[in-house]
Amino acid sequence: MRLQEHPLQGSASGTRRTITSLHYGQGPRRALLQASLHADEVPAMLVAQHLRRRLAELEQQGRLLAEVVLLPACNPLGLSQQLWGRHQGRFELDSGHNFNRHYPDLVDEALARTAGLLGQDAALNTALLRQAMQQALGERRPQTELQSLRQHLLSLALGAEVVLDLHCDNEGVMHLYSTPQQAEQSAQLGQCLQARVALLANESGDAPFDEACSGPWLRLQQTLAGRHPVALGCYAATVEHRGVCDVRHELAAQDAEGLLQFLGLQGFIAGMATPAPWDCPLRPLAGSMPIPTPRAGVLVYHAELGAELRVGDLIAELIEPVSGESTPLRSPVDGLHYAREQQRWVQAGQSVARVAGTEATRTGKLLSA
Repeated sequence: MRLQEHPLQGSASGTRRTITSLHYGQGPRRALLQASLHADEVPAMLVAQHLRRRLAELEQQGRLLAEVVLLPACNPLGLSQQLWGRHQGRFELDSGHNFNRHYPDLVDEALARTAGLLGQDAALNTALLRQAMQQALGERRPQTELQSLRQHLLSLALGAEVVLDLHCDNEGVMHLYSTPQQAEQSAQLGQCLQARVALLANESGDAPFDEACSGPWLRLQQTLAGRHPVALGCYAATVEHRGVCDVRHELAAQDAEGLLQFLGLQGFIAGMATPAPWDCPLRPLAGSMPIPTPRAGVLVYHAELGAELRVGDLIAELIEPVSGESTPLRSPVDGLHYAREQQRWVQAGQSVARVAGTEATRTGKLLSA
C-alpha cells in the first residue's frame, strides 16, 4: 500500500488540511472508492476501515489485478465543522455550498484539446480524452479550500474506470444512484450490496461528484457520434449505506465485502466469491417522489422503511402541537419507501420522506439540496 497526501490550497494562516489517499495494487486500470464526501455521513467511513483491511490482505495475496484507491475520509473540511456542538458536514459553512455539488465540467476543454487527434480507435480516443480532461483540470488554480477539495477529488477520479462515492441517507435502506446507460453494472452493484433500489438519471441537478466522473463520457460519445468512437470511460455510482445511525461493524463488513465483490466482477480483483442471488430494482430517479410537509409540526411515522406502498397509503402524520390538528402524509405513487427524515420536528415545506416509483414524472433538480 502506498499512502499519498494531497494538501488543500487556500487554507487560513496557521492551518493545513490534507486529503489522504491509500493506493493498493498497481496497473493501468484504476478503481476509486471514497468515503463521506458529506462528512457527517459516518457509516461510509466505517465501511472504509473494513475496506482498508481487506484490500491490504488482497494485495498481500497478489489478488489485485489493478490499482484500487481508497479515500477513507475524503472531506477534511467537513470533518472539522462543528456548530454549537453539532457536526455540520453536508455544506461548507463559509460558502453554504453542498460538498457534493458543482464539480467542474471539462467536456468542452477536452474536445478542444483533442481536435484533430481523434481517429477510429475507441480505446485510443478514450485515453486521449481522459488525458485532456486531466490536463485541463490540472491547469486550474483553486482559490479556496472548497475549490481545492473538488479539484483533488476529481483529479484522483478522472483516471478511474470505476468510481464509488460512499454516502448514507438520513434514515434509509441500502440504495444507490447511477445512470441509465450503465444499468447492467448498477444491477450488479445492487446485487453485491443487496440494495433495495437503484435510482437512475443522466442529470440529477447541480453536477454531483459521481456525474462529474461518468457524465462527461456520455456527452463525449453523443458529441462525437458518427465521427469518432468513444467508450464510456467510467462507471460511477453513489452508494447510500442506509442511515446516519447505521454505524455497526457487521453492516460495514458486509458492505465492504459487497463492494469488493463488485470490483471482482469488473476485473479488478481475482478470486472473489460470487454474490448471492439478489434482485435490485432499477427505477428512474425522476420517479422518486419527495413527501413535503404543509406546515411545521411533530412528525409521527406509520409506514416502515423499506415498505412497498400503494397510492394513498399513510406514511406519516404531522401534528400541530398548539391546535392539536393532525395532517396525514400519504404516498403519491406506488413505490418503495426508501428514505426519510430523522428529525421529528419539521418545518413547513420540508421533504420528510421519499418513495421510489416506477414512472418518471418529475423534471428539474431531482436530488435534495
